[in-house]
Amino acid sequence: MPRFITRWIINAIAIATAVYFVPGIDLGGSLSSLIWIALIFGLVNALLRPIIKLFTFPLIFLTLGLFSLVINSFLFWLTSVIGQGFGVGLHIAAPVFWNSLLGGLVVSVVSVILSIIFKDDRKKKH
Repeated sequence: MPRFITRWIINAIAIATAVYFVPGIDLGGSLSSLIWIALIFGLVNALLRPIIKLFTFPLIFLTLGLFSLVINSFLFWLTSVIGQGFGVGLHIAAPVFWNSLLGGLVVSVVSVILSIIFKDDRKKKH
């Protein structure tokens, strides 16, 4: 399976888990919304995460990596804003920062676990 599709599926499962466990996050119950939000989340992470980490490296270093949680919550919130702009609803209720932080944390943990489980087979072959 291509790496892009694997990441897309992992993002979808991670976002669905965050919606299930964090009461302040709502997806609207549609599978198509989940698929589109997972795509938007993947694109936001691929395009913006490296740039944001580059510019916030001193803060990440000074906080021993904890500022990465703030970056994750910002990217999760940005995904919901972009999704709402396209009519795909990922709604984060007030308090937005804390719900985004919890949602980003759940998405990160689930993504790491699923990435370990579904390692890319091409990397194993040398």
